[in-house]
Amino acid sequence: MNSMSLSLVDEFTLRVRRGQTPFYERLRGIAQIVRSSVLPTPAFLKPLLCALFHTHQGLWRAFGFLRAYFYTSPLFRARCASVGTQFRISRMPFVVGHAQIHIGDRVNFFGTVDIFSGRIFDEPRLVLGNRVDIGHNVVFVVNKEIVIEDDVNVASGVRFMDSDSHPKDATERIADLPPRPEEVKPVRVCRYAWIGQNSFILKGVTIGEGAIIGVNSVVVTDIPPYSVAMGNPARVVVKSAGPPVTPKAASVA
Repeated sequence: MNSMSLSLVDEFTLRVRRGQTPFYERLRGIAQIVRSSVLPTPAFLKPLLCALFHTHQGLWRAFGFLRAYFYTSPLFRARCASVGTQFRISRMPFVVGHAQIHIGDRVNFFGTVDIFSGRIFDEPRLVLGNRVDIGHNVVFVVNKEIVIEDDVNVASGVRFMDSDSHPKDATERIADLPPRPEEVKPVRVCRYAWIGQNSFILKGVTIGEGAIIGVNSVVVTDIPPYSVAMGNPARVVVKSAGPPVTPKAASVA
């Protein structure tokens, strides 16, 4: 009965989409009008609808805060090796593997964060320093060590990888073997750096203090401190001028 009903529904839908007869063509036209239309909002209803919008937003934020405070944060803290004070999180990170996760003080996760580690080393480490901001949809593939130092800003969509996830040798890839230990190289992002949206930070890279990585960049070599790099592969487009001189330091000098 259900399969017969489903086939009849599918047949009717197909006839409407094809417009096989004037009747079905008319139905298709009505459907297209409905799909492209927008429900009008009378002026006298705008104050009420605006109040409902803010109420919805407030309730959703309150629910998110309570969920993070009583459920998400305690569970993820228990998974971490160490967590500092004032750690803020909104969504449960997706963690696969046995990586040791160390989080400093006043670290913020502003969305989804995924952490993956394989079977190559016994104690892979992900270290996030103090006052690190992590955007939405950020991925860490850590098989040995990834260190994000203090006061680093990471935009949304960034990928950190200390390995290629697969061995270079084709025979080993076919055999589904992990990368060789020598093919896994730690990643370090030094303090004050800023990683632009959708960038890839690949194995063995050190991003210098205060450096800026432009959006959609693929970083495969070290980046000097206080420089700007972008592109695929990322190249330095603004050379380092040294750390900024504060007014206090300038007056002392």
